Amino acid sequence: MRSRFTLALVAVFLTASIFASTAAANHSWGRYHWARTANPFTVNLGNNVSSGWNSYLGTASSDWSISSVLDSPVVPGGTNSSCQPTSGRVEVCNAAYGTTGWLGVAQIWIFRGKHITQGTVKVNDTYFNTAQYDTPAWHALVMCQEVGHTFGLDHQDENFNNANLGTCMDYTNNPSTNQHPNQHDYDQLVTIYSHLDSFTTLGAAAPVGAAHSANAAPIAVERSDRISSSTVTEIFADGSALVTYILWALG
Repeated sequence: MRSRFTLALVAVFLTASIFASTAAANHSWGRYHWARTANPFTVNLGNNVSSGWNSYLGTASSDWSISSVLDSPVVPGGTNSSCQPTSGRVEVCNAAYGTTGWLGVAQIWIFRGKHITQGTVKVNDTYFNTAQYDTPAWHALVMCQEVGHTFGLDHQDENFNNANLGTCMDYTNNPSTNQHPNQHDYDQLVTIYSHLDSFTTLGAAAPVGAAHSANAAPIAVERSDRISSSTVTEIFADGSALVTYILWALG
């Protein structure tokens, strides 16, 4: 009897441990975050997209602004389809970038190890103009996901065959229910931004590192490739970095 009781306790403990581990799942992207001295803070999204993308950028802006720690309003863009970055904000762009293989790219410039100083999002109309991707669901998922990366979020799941998690930060072959953030995304943002910094990288106050220069050459390049995405990190002599998240088209 005592043995069965002990086994039962062990089973309960293991079940609780598995549940706690699942509930505490972490999908921050390399601990990258915007430096700021107070919460909530504002990351402006520069609108450099065509009319066909306006509503998707607006929805992503509204969705991510539900977060208790950040707001992400849409503001007039500071670039064009070349998507040159602007210090202290995120520029969002679209164009027919060609048969590059990617649907969307998010880039963040890093200062002092983990602090984001600026970001860009590009969505590739070469693929979104095809029958496979020319749907509201795919437009919404990719825009939401790429903007989410610029706040320091990674994917919640990278298995295409799992049931949808109801978040744009989830890999899927069917984006019908994966077009917006979910509560876990908002919880993760609270975790990422649970501490404050002694300086800010928002707005014009963003510091400048070698990675901000188009002419700078990296001293090291690290690359990680997965089923449908790749991460490329370019490290510069002054310690700054440019990190690129690539979302590949399927098939």
